Amino acid sequence: MDSSPFNNLPQDTLHQIFCHLPLRQIASAKCVCKALRATLSSASFLHLLRSQSRPLPLLALKSSHRHVSTLLTLHAFDPASNEWLKFSLSFLPFAGLHPITSSHGLLYLWASTHTSRTQNSQKALVVCNPLTGRFKTLPQLGSAWSRHGAVLAGSLSVVLVLTELAVLYYSENGNPNDDNFNPNWLKFSSNLPSKPRSPVLISDFILTLCDVGSPWRSQWAMFKARIVDMEKAMQWVRLEKREWGDIFDILKRPRLVKAGSDRKVYMVGGLKSSYALQSACTTILILRLDLDSLEWEEAGRMPVEMYRCFMESSKFKVFGGGNRVCFSAKRVGRLALWEEFGDGKADWRWVDGVPGSGDVLCRGFVFEARLHAVL
Repeated sequence: MDSSPFNNLPQDTLHQIFCHLPLRQIASAKCVCKALRATLSSASFLHLLRSQSRPLPLLALKSSHRHVSTLLTLHAFDPASNEWLKFSLSFLPFAGLHPITSSHGLLYLWASTHTSRTQNSQKALVVCNPLTGRFKTLPQLGSAWSRHGAVLAGSLSVVLVLTELAVLYYSENGNPNDDNFNPNWLKFSSNLPSKPRSPVLISDFILTLCDVGSPWRSQWAMFKARIVDMEKAMQWVRLEKREWGDIFDILKRPRLVKAGSDRKVYMVGGLKSSYALQSACTTILILRLDLDSLEWEEAGRMPVEMYRCFMESSKFKVFGGGNRVCFSAKRVGRLALWEEFGDGKADWRWVDGVPGSGDVLCRGFVFEARLHAVL
C-alpha cells in the first residue's frame, strides 16, 4: 500500500472514513499494513471513536491452568456475525499467558514474568488492549493466587483477586502527582463460610455463592459485600428472603452470571427432578434475580433436544454476561448459547467451530472489544 494514492489522503479524511465502519472491519483494516495500523491506532482517531463507535461484544475463551496457552492468540466468538475471531497477543513479552477476564475493553491475563535478581518465574496480572497492542503489568503476586484466586475487574482502577481466606484489592484511584501515591495490592480477610463460587463484580459490590451445608449435602447461599466498606476484612451480608423457599435446592451446581443491568443477576444450574441427594436433572435452568426487589423469575430453560447432548457429561461450564449465557461440556464438541433480545424474547442455538479439541470443557468470559479503551 506504500505506493497507493490512498496514502496521499489527509489523516483527518482517513479518520472520518474509517470511524463509520463497524469495529470488526476496523480491526481487520489494521492488519492490512503498518501505515493503516498507525493511522487507526493514533490518539486522534481513538478519540473520535470514543463518541462514535460502539463496543463489539464477544464471547472469549480461556485455557485451563493445566493447559496454559503457548499460542499467542485470543479466540472469541462474535454472535452478531456468527463467526470466530482471533486476536494476536504476540505483542506481550511474557510466557504462560492465561486470559481470565475483561472489563471496559481491556483484557486481563495471568503471565509468567522473571525478576531481575533471580531467574525464578513469578505470576503477574497483565492488562492489555489486544486491538491496540498496548499493555501494562500490575504488581507481582505469588503463583498460589493465580491458581486459586478468582479475578474480578470493574475498571483499570479496581481489580480484586478473591479466595476463601483472603481478598487482594488493587486500585489506582488517587492523584499520581501526590508523593504518597503508591498503587499496590492490599490484602483483606475474606470472612466467607466456604470457597466462593462464581463471584461477580456488579457496580461497587460483589456477589458470590457459598456452600453452607454439610460435608455430605450441599446447601447454597448468596452473599453480598460492598467494596467501599472494606477496611481490614470483607463485610458480607447473606441475601435471603422467606419467599425464596427452596430456590437453591432445585438447582444442581448453581453459578452466577452477570446480567446486562447492574440491578439484575442470573443464576444458572441443572434443574433437579426431585429433592433426592443424587437426583438427576431434567434440563438447565436460567433464573434472573432483581437485586432491588429480591424477586426471582425464570429467564430460560434449555430445550430438551439440546440438553440430551449434555446428559452424558458429569458437569458443564457456564460463562457469559449481558444478554448471553454460554454452556460447554465434554464430548459435546460445540457450545450451546442462550441469547435474550431487546423485546424480551430469547433464543437457544448451537455455536460450531470451537477452536481446539471438542473433548475439553470450554471456559470463557465476555470481551467487549474497544479500540479506544486505554490503559
